[in-house]
Amino acid sequence: METREVDLGARLEEFIRTFEDSSGHKYLAQINEMIAFRRRSLLVDFNELYRFDESLATQIINSPLEILPLLEQTLMKIVGELDPQFTTEVKKIHLRLTNVPKLIELRKIRSSDVNKVVVVEGILTKQTPIKERAYRITLKHVSPDCNEEFSWPEGEEIEETIKMPSVCPICGKAGQFDIIPHKSELVDWQRVIIQERPEEVPPGQIPRQLEAVFEDDLVDSARPGDRVRLTGILMIKQDSLLRRGSRSIFDVYLKTLSVEISQKVLDEVQITEEDKRKIEELARNPWIREAIISSIAPSIFDHWEIKEAIALALFGGVSRTMADGTRTRGDIHVLVIGDPGTAKSQLLQFAARVSPRSVYTTGKGATAAGLTAAVVREKNTGDYYLEAGALVLADGGIAVIDEIDKMRDEDRVAIHEAMEQQTVSIAKAGILAKLNARTTIIAAGNPKFGRYIPERGVSDNIELPPTILSRFDLIFILVDKPGAEDQNLALHILDMHGGKEVKNFLPVELLKKYIAFARKFVFPTLTEEAKSLLADFYVEMRKKSSENPSSPILITPRQLEALIRLTEAYARMALRNEASREDAERAINIMRVFLERVGIDVESGSIDIDTIMTGKPKSAREKMVKLIEIIDTLASDKGCAKLKEIIKEAEREGIEPSSSEKIVSDMRKSGLIYEANPECYKKVT
Repeated sequence: METREVDLGARLEEFIRTFEDSSGHKYLAQINEMIAFRRRSLLVDFNELYRFDESLATQIINSPLEILPLLEQTLMKIVGELDPQFTTEVKKIHLRLTNVPKLIELRKIRSSDVNKVVVVEGILTKQTPIKERAYRITLKHVSPDCNEEFSWPEGEEIEETIKMPSVCPICGKAGQFDIIPHKSELVDWQRVIIQERPEEVPPGQIPRQLEAVFEDDLVDSARPGDRVRLTGILMIKQDSLLRRGSRSIFDVYLKTLSVEISQKVLDEVQITEEDKRKIEELARNPWIREAIISSIAPSIFDHWEIKEAIALALFGGVSRTMADGTRTRGDIHVLVIGDPGTAKSQLLQFAARVSPRSVYTTGKGATAAGLTAAVVREKNTGDYYLEAGALVLADGGIAVIDEIDKMRDEDRVAIHEAMEQQTVSIAKAGILAKLNARTTIIAAGNPKFGRYIPERGVSDNIELPPTILSRFDLIFILVDKPGAEDQNLALHILDMHGGKEVKNFLPVELLKKYIAFARKFVFPTLTEEAKSLLADFYVEMRKKSSENPSSPILITPRQLEALIRLTEAYARMALRNEASREDAERAINIMRVFLERVGIDVESGSIDIDTIMTGKPKSAREKMVKLIEIIDTLASDKGCAKLKEIIKEAEREGIEPSSSEKIVSDMRKSGLIYEANPECYKKVT
């Protein structure tokens, strides 16, 4: 071994054996733990190594391909002295650097960074299944004069491609060399793609991507949707599209040395001590919740309840995992249905901007795969990738879906699982995966008739199935109705165009930090008073349904769970770890607004949660049952029931002709009845 190699190895050995922190000999303890648990990697803090030996640390950064193999040999020697058997079992031990300061933005990677250690951050968007890569192969010289086997290459490892020897190292002659797979040395291998985070992409530009390679114990250490910080060696390989032509163009990729996953929203929002002081001072204000709500899209006039709902969604409740493994979501889903020109999109865009983590998409531009996950085939290599969609990329934040009513039916069903179970399951091309989608959904849609018709129920006014409507905790309707506020609205709009400054209680950046701080550190639990109030409200509403058998169902357990989340969110807004009776009262009030405006049977004028849960209020279901009975009776006598006779019989039962005609049409579309002859119907049996 050369003197330089001995010096480098000796310096690393001295560092490992002598470095101490508050707990003692840090790296010797890590090595003993590594041996005990049969791990193959030692994590070395670059800052600690730099303070110990600046020259060694700098050489690792600038010449990692030469230096790291030498240091890993030294590491193997140290481990071998402690446990000789372990070194025969593992064959390779990795030195993995952490806390390397050389962070480079993906779009600023240049040729000067090639073959050096760099750090990049982004979202892991694609991932291949695990494969096996040969880093050293056994070859057989197929020759009657030789026929010997040998390990190749000598003293180094194979990277992307195998370069066969020109002559046999044993006999010195050229010839045919066959690979003996079962004698070759293999390592687990996985290719991933990381992409710039949405908030870092300059306006009007496409997010940059970088391919990275995970090996050995790094495979499957991150999943699509994870926000990662990768430390690795920037390498080059020949451009796959130009292999048959010019050989002067190369692609870069990252040979990963360590993976850190940023799981928490707060990790992406820098909060200084000064910020923390301001946040805690704001929380002491008894009117802080009103200040937060006033700071939601302050340039938009009025819409207090909708701004309040968006604020609640941004703060969210607390997710919990029960003893049996059942998980209850803490995210609050909000839907806004409104006439054109009522500022729905601006409210949603503000929510996306103020959230510490967000993804914005539109119904027209979103497919099922784009929302959840997809398996795609890379055209150059033929590899299958698991690619994360918007709901997975927004994990831990919010997904804003504008014009949700414009989504195709086959795409819309993809969000069912994500909204309630908060996971995305995929089984395609031999890839089975379940990805986290712990995402708050704030959505907006337009009425299907152009404008909202108050005489029709919510499910008739928007192209969304009840299975999705029922998963929203709060639904609000924005109707553009001429009234006394028009003068104030006009003056507000003119002031905005005149450059008048909007009174904003909390600047956007401070509000974003306040939300991140609350979601990171505040986990409210309900006081006994709050629990009692919510229970009383729920039981009272249920009691009204049970007293009269003909009464509709006013509330279900799903709304009770929503009330718990809303109560926790109100407490979080004030940075309190206890949700009080006052928080529960606020939650009940906003739930009443939702039920009285949206969960209403427009015919009877009473609250009926089935308007949202099933798409049909009790009165409509009773009419449907009556009409099916009429059709069945008429068809048994005459073969099929004529529409005119159905309407006539229904009118005798108190059902209006226009209502009968609509219900018959709906039943035919849903497959409950069929048209045996023109305008003559039979029940499907």
